[in-house]
Amino acid sequence: MSNYSKAIDTKWQKKWEETELYKFDKNSSKEKLYTLEMFSYPSGANLHAGHWFNFGLVDSWARMKRMQGYNVFQPMGFDAFGLPAENYAIKTGIHPKDSTEKNIATMEKQLRAMGAMFNWENEVITCTPEYYKWTQWLFLKLYEKGLAYRKKAPVNWCPSCNTVLANEQVVDGTCERCSSEVTKKDLTQWFFKITEYADELIEKLDTLDWPEKTVAMQKHWIGKSTGAEVTFKVKDSNLSFDVFTTRVDTLNGVTYVVLAPENKLVDELTTPENKSAVEAYKNEAKKQSDIERQQTSREKTGTFTGSYAINPINGKEVPIWVADYVLATYGTGAVMAVPAHDERDFAFATKFNLPIERVINSSKGTEEPLPFTEYGVLVNSGEFDGLTTEDAKVKIVEKLASKELGTAKVNYRLRDWLVSRQRYWGAPIPVVHCEHCGIVPVPEKDLPVELPYDVEFAPDGKSPLAKCDDFINTTCPHCGAPAKREADTLDTFVCSSWYYLRYTDNKNSDKAFDSAIVNEMLPVDKYVGGPEHACMHLLYARFITKALRDMGYLNFDEPFKSLTHQGLILGPDGLKMSKSKGNTINPDEYIEQYGSDVFRMYLMFGFAYTEGGAWSDDGIKSVARFIERIERSLDSCREAITSNSSAKTSIDKEEKELNYWRHNTIKSVSEDTEKMQFNTSIARMMEFSNALSKYLQEENLNTAFLKEVVDDFLRLLAPFAPHFSEEQWSLLGNSYSIFNESWPTFNPSALVKDEVEIAVQINGKIRAKINVASNLSEDEIKVAALDDANVKAATEGKNIVKVIVIKGRLVNVVVK
Repeated sequence: MSNYSKAIDTKWQKKWEETELYKFDKNSSKEKLYTLEMFSYPSGANLHAGHWFNFGLVDSWARMKRMQGYNVFQPMGFDAFGLPAENYAIKTGIHPKDSTEKNIATMEKQLRAMGAMFNWENEVITCTPEYYKWTQWLFLKLYEKGLAYRKKAPVNWCPSCNTVLANEQVVDGTCERCSSEVTKKDLTQWFFKITEYADELIEKLDTLDWPEKTVAMQKHWIGKSTGAEVTFKVKDSNLSFDVFTTRVDTLNGVTYVVLAPENKLVDELTTPENKSAVEAYKNEAKKQSDIERQQTSREKTGTFTGSYAINPINGKEVPIWVADYVLATYGTGAVMAVPAHDERDFAFATKFNLPIERVINSSKGTEEPLPFTEYGVLVNSGEFDGLTTEDAKVKIVEKLASKELGTAKVNYRLRDWLVSRQRYWGAPIPVVHCEHCGIVPVPEKDLPVELPYDVEFAPDGKSPLAKCDDFINTTCPHCGAPAKREADTLDTFVCSSWYYLRYTDNKNSDKAFDSAIVNEMLPVDKYVGGPEHACMHLLYARFITKALRDMGYLNFDEPFKSLTHQGLILGPDGLKMSKSKGNTINPDEYIEQYGSDVFRMYLMFGFAYTEGGAWSDDGIKSVARFIERIERSLDSCREAITSNSSAKTSIDKEEKELNYWRHNTIKSVSEDTEKMQFNTSIARMMEFSNALSKYLQEENLNTAFLKEVVDDFLRLLAPFAPHFSEEQWSLLGNSYSIFNESWPTFNPSALVKDEVEIAVQINGKIRAKINVASNLSEDEIKVAALDDANVKAATEGKNIVKVIVIKGRLVNVVVK
């Protein structure tokens, strides 16, 4: 039975805190290493296995880096505003501030019990006035630069939560939080002009050490397209509309055009006999999110307006349809349809029996099956026949431009960031609305605009702050007349878009941060968090960094140099953990039974870090047994080292073998842990442990050599089992602390064995294993193999056809 327990955890956590072992030394000459995990939301639940998988394992990586000589900065805080606390208040009557503060206290206690190197003196909590004062300052700075603005726009609206939802928060047409059917609503909202940085947001991605999939997702989300904007006039009308296309070479193949249901022209273009069908279709479209509407696998739907447009290149009349796969917020809210050369258009035209006209052949001039979506040579295109796609694009745009019906254009899928929220528990937007002066920013000296405590949360379609007279009624900072405060609060992603800057200077009451400090500490060297943030938080943080750089506050382009996504820990049933499924894992129960290091090491050994997997009680038990085996070996080592009764001084075969495993492990663990391949690192430690146990069975031990080996073993183990290793280091009589020790380095010469074990096969089946000197020639290895008694017996009376030697591995004897 192991002596390691939660009591050991408590002992060393107290010691580490008393001695300020992990306090960041800002005056150190060592190279700084800013290690950061995405901070958590203080939900009603306790710290769960997912938190541990993120925070605990990254802490082990950071511990290794500390021992490698880096000055590690590893802060922790809480993303504390948000809808869950407000919904909880509506349900229970417990104020969001009270429940959030209580949950933070609980999670702080649990995070401290993790025994991580967190720099708690740098903690940030986004719902405190000391923090959101500077979130409001950030808003004002963006407003000054024209990067924050207000306009009316169609948004996803949840009638139950009574707030705007991002596209990502709409699942199968319903709110992800309450499952209510989502609709579209025109609201005047605040936006951040992230599109201003679209080009740089794409270009700089290739300079980052980020997962390829995340880079690809952001590029797709931003969606830069180079093409042309083409004007279609409406038949028998003064109306016209523009479409954006990357394939203007196919313009002669347009057989219909499509408007988004939200397009303002739809009502004007709909003929009386089609009005009821169009209205019904528009209402259905309001229930779908933009993401769902753009899914290529989704069945195409639409309806005819009754009107026709004129193709500007050939004068043909084409019907105008309404379909929800076209978005009002992307491009112009209208598209030209070329069913012969676009899969989506082909499916739509086939379903509704619309014409399909080929205008592109392959580059060889052959007619390929439709839809043919590749570049090629134009046909059925009048004066442009025979031109290649690239040449035709230029010529067609020139002709359109001559008639003022088109021009070259770059377009983006990225939309500006909608930051208004019609909820209470968020940072108030620091703006006043005055009848005389219009929109008036709150002066910086009057920040923070504090969130009032006594507010009615009951959702009724109106922002809660709008119902709080003491908050909403104020005077205009400009003219002094009675005015109204902005009733909306900021999207909580605004809070998390800059928190990594505040960590470095969290107690500054005069500024959001000191630029000199931030420019020295940033960018973050290693950032770890879930892949679900690829196109929201990670994109927003990049935008804010670039905006602050251009305002002169920062001297770097990107917030996070290197990014790793951790996987997901599933329940024992292989499903995502949830209380309703009854498959959640409470870390506290396992830590009480096994200690935090066993829990941490199981998470490392049981899963590939970037993949995760299903929890297993058998797995954590096997790790507990491994710790017990290590403890028994270390007890034997201490006894041997202190007794010194049969010590020897020579380095013989047995010492060389153990030394090989020592340096092989140092090399492998250093390389694998650097890449956060914790499971293989633990596997190498197990091999090292087995080699140590084997050596301890020798009758005569070199105890001076053994002490060196054991010290290195504990140095390697320390990041993975910090409390256990600190305890064992102390028991060996070493000075405090093991985390002030240097990380071991491997000696390449120790990896060259004097002897190697070689398998001997006869016709592909292993018949013997022999030990030979590592420097033997192939001929000498052949002789040694054939001289083995087992090999002789197996080949006796048979004809040896040939002997194949693979040095250092095996000998294959072929006989007849």
